[in-house]
Amino acid sequence: MSILNSDAIDGMVVSSSSCALKREKIIIDTDPGIDDSIAVLMAFQSHDLEILGLTTIFGNVSTEDATRNALLLCEIAGYPDVPVAEGGAEALERGKPRIADFVHGSDGLGNISLPPPKSQKFEKTASEFLVNKVSEYPGEVSILALGPLTNLALAVKRDSSFARKVKRVVVLGGAFFALGNVNPAAEANIYGDPEAADIVFTSGANIDVIGINITTQVMMTDEDLDELRQSKGRHAEFLCNICKFYRDWHVKSDGVHGTCT
Repeated sequence: MSILNSDAIDGMVVSSSSCALKREKIIIDTDPGIDDSIAVLMAFQSHDLEILGLTTIFGNVSTEDATRNALLLCEIAGYPDVPVAEGGAEALERGKPRIADFVHGSDGLGNISLPPPKSQKFEKTASEFLVNKVSEYPGEVSILALGPLTNLALAVKRDSSFARKVKRVVVLGGAFFALGNVNPAAEANIYGDPEAADIVFTSGANIDVIGINITTQVMMTDEDLDELRQSKGRHAEFLCNICKFYRDWHVKSDGVHGTCT
């Protein structure tokens, strides 16, 4: 397992942009959530990535709401046929999850009241989907894990060869060189299912971890949001609308006029 710093991330970006001859196959394990929604739409826009599917988990919202939002994001991005597989509704050992609706709104998308998605969730569970896709493309599939690691832990438990066959797991989580955002010692995604994190981190998979010591350095200010709205970009209005709730929470909670993850 490696813990990334800003220099390492810069190197990854350069490498990705300079040798994108073959798109990297990825699965996004996500709990959208405003921050995850931004990441998912950015991933769909990337010419370097082939998104095999989204798997959903609790965290920013309940797993059921995460699935609805993931289906909506696929439709908004113009990829309604990308499969969305629903994951576990609770942590492995700790039962009912802590939901951050006070940060992301009751719908997870800043309470903008979107209509329900037209598409339906995948018929198999998230852990089944993960195991099947990694087995279909051994050594080729990377997983971007944006929430608690419950689904990945279940995949490891389902298939003992899963960790060897996955190309890479990039985890958004941890408070290695900074205070946590749930309590001084804990970051929300790891705190959401620490037993699952333990299974994944000790599985032997190739793992990169991006902690809040990195993500909190990246601030989307009010000026950035104004520039985005005026850009008339494909998703600009949607992103600015959902970010209003997120931005207002940051102002109340941290006194910061902007957003960060």
